[in-house]
Amino acid sequence: MEYCLFTEPQRGATYDDQLAFAQTGELLGFDGFFRSDHYLHMGGDDGLPGPTDAWTTLAGLARETSRIRLGTLVSSVTYRVPGLLAIQVAQVDAMSGGRVELGLGTGWFEREHQAYGIPFPAKRFDLLEEQLELIAGLWSTPVGTTYSFTGEHYRLTDAPALPKPVQSRLPVIVGGTGPKRTPELAARFASEFNIGFQPEHVIAEKFAGVRAACERIGRDPESIRLSVALPTLAGASASELDRRAANIGRTVSELRGDTNIVGDRDEVVAKVERLVGLGAQRVYFQLMDLQDLTHVEYLGREVLPHLPR
Repeated sequence: MEYCLFTEPQRGATYDDQLAFAQTGELLGFDGFFRSDHYLHMGGDDGLPGPTDAWTTLAGLARETSRIRLGTLVSSVTYRVPGLLAIQVAQVDAMSGGRVELGLGTGWFEREHQAYGIPFPAKRFDLLEEQLELIAGLWSTPVGTTYSFTGEHYRLTDAPALPKPVQSRLPVIVGGTGPKRTPELAARFASEFNIGFQPEHVIAEKFAGVRAACERIGRDPESIRLSVALPTLAGASASELDRRAANIGRTVSELRGDTNIVGDRDEVVAKVERLVGLGAQRVYFQLMDLQDLTHVEYLGREVLPHLPR
């Protein structure tokens, strides 16, 4: 089992806020620091002081951490052409000494595309499929040879396919709730399948779906890691939970239920144990308030030592 911090910096966070989260998580024994890849705040947040680019941030964190894994959950195929994304991710992997993971998805937030002039085609699954194939091809092309690709959306001609990631197989994360294409793409290209923000019965269903997709193409289902990302509100007392919920504009009663991770140490441990029973091998604790380092400290000091490994 692995346990990672998952943040949403577009809500309003500086690079230094993210650095403090990542370094604190590393010190306390978390396995990874992952962030969303968005450029516009959502809901009632003001987004101040403004967005931070995911891969620029991760490049900085790569040089200011030493053990914790770093990645996106997830980057949108609409933001970057895949040839350049392959270069960016491979470079950050080298900067980190081989600790980077790439989460890649179709993207969904049309408003931020409008805000920053980013094209947002109505159909994006074909973009995702081509990007996954193209990036894998660039990274696997032997040094000294070139890579060409011709698809409906992208064309590469004699690309030098450099640089290579430090990791022999840089982990690629594909996730979502799609009933057919998502598990098929995960089975073909991903080292990890992630399901987020869903109740336990849906998690079980989606895990079964991706395992079945692996079997259909002759891939060992045990070779793909299964992970869950869930909003998390943890604290030692009711007042602590109330304060943290209020800081993100919610109430504890709104957040409780079958989906989120909410409560004190014993409640968090019980929820994680149920996720492990469903097949989860990695859990992402989504923490929305990047100014609340004590939240990380509570999870790291009081909860993490009691979680299944």
